[in-house]
Amino acid sequence: MSSKRLVATAVVSSAALLLSACGSGGPGGGDGEFTDGKVTLAVLNDQSGVYKDLSGPNSVKAVEMAVADFQEKYGDDAVVEEVEVVSADHQNKPDIANTKAQELYDREGADIILDVPTSSAALAVATQAAEQQKLYINIGAGTTELTNGQCNKYTFHWAYDTYQLAQTTGTAIAEAGGTDWQIIYPDYAFGQDMDKSFTAAVEGAGGTVGDHIATPFPNDNFTTFLTKAASAEPDVIGAMQAGGDLINLVKQYNEGGYADDGIDLAVGLMFITDIHSLGVEAFEGVQFAEAWYWNLDEENRAWADRFLDETGTRPSFAHAANYSAALQYLEAVQAEGTDDADTVVGHLEGKEIDDVFLKNGKVRAEDHRVIHDVYLAKVKSPDAVEEEWDYEEIVSTIPAEDAFMPLEDSSCSMG
Repeated sequence: MSSKRLVATAVVSSAALLLSACGSGGPGGGDGEFTDGKVTLAVLNDQSGVYKDLSGPNSVKAVEMAVADFQEKYGDDAVVEEVEVVSADHQNKPDIANTKAQELYDREGADIILDVPTSSAALAVATQAAEQQKLYINIGAGTTELTNGQCNKYTFHWAYDTYQLAQTTGTAIAEAGGTDWQIIYPDYAFGQDMDKSFTAAVEGAGGTVGDHIATPFPNDNFTTFLTKAASAEPDVIGAMQAGGDLINLVKQYNEGGYADDGIDLAVGLMFITDIHSLGVEAFEGVQFAEAWYWNLDEENRAWADRFLDETGTRPSFAHAANYSAALQYLEAVQAEGTDDADTVVGHLEGKEIDDVFLKNGKVRAEDHRVIHDVYLAKVKSPDAVEEEWDYEEIVSTIPAEDAFMPLEDSSCSMG
């Protein structure tokens, strides 16, 4: 019987890293049905731009951790002889994402593509997944179109979406009295979806949105847009940016002294890496939707400690979700004894999952929206921080069934 090995390869470089080598195959080892004798997981994301810290190279590391854990669990009983991890940088551009997805599926032999922040890029990859009839689990993008009008059999949405963000944060702030909003959003698929979702949530809670201010993406100067929003004297400015763009906007919001004028800042999407970049002082008291927090419980913390050892940083929810998605994909392959896409899709549909990321998780068969418990979080004050990265207070838990768009509101048709 042949030996098994796990290899991580970066598409952006020619170097290959041997993760582990095991002994000869045991029962079932290498006896499954695999298209090229191995399983290849591809991570496609922003490796160098505004989203690199919240996901980027460390999501590749998270997927490598999942592969290593899979191999440790099954050892010689693993049905696949070789598992490979490859990665590529889509530069947040849909045309590049489309090309890279083609290359990953065709040239690299990827059985699944993971991550793909930037909603326009994510939708381009979903099209490729449908055409190639290969799996795609999105982690990093927020657009609800992935599980609505542009859903398809081979695409799953794992971590969060704009509906969930708005229902968590927009509703809570409006119900607490922040009813008069101005929304500043990046003018591409994600931002447009965020604007729509937050408007619906705020209005559903009795509030109003006075103006919808579109900004370029990416962007480093939000002064004009903040001035315009503040001129209406709202209760709340809703910032729908993410990553590096959000950091720039928050800096300029603080420099403008808008909080002193009684205008609160609502953040549509925030990652712990954003807080770390500017410090809790910049975000103190801000409430936001959190899909996963490293210090929520002992299970999360134990995994986060391992991640810290590997990367030198604490994980964002995107890192944890990439780990979860990769591991659950490999578990499906193990259970079915094949990497055949239709078979793996059938295994995942309807599956109930509790792992380090998914709490009360379920893969909805009808639209491939993965639902799970999420949280309303608040950024701590500096004097409440007990250790580095201890930035969040979990205010409440929103059960999976309440957090995401109800099936009856979905326009998905798998065909």
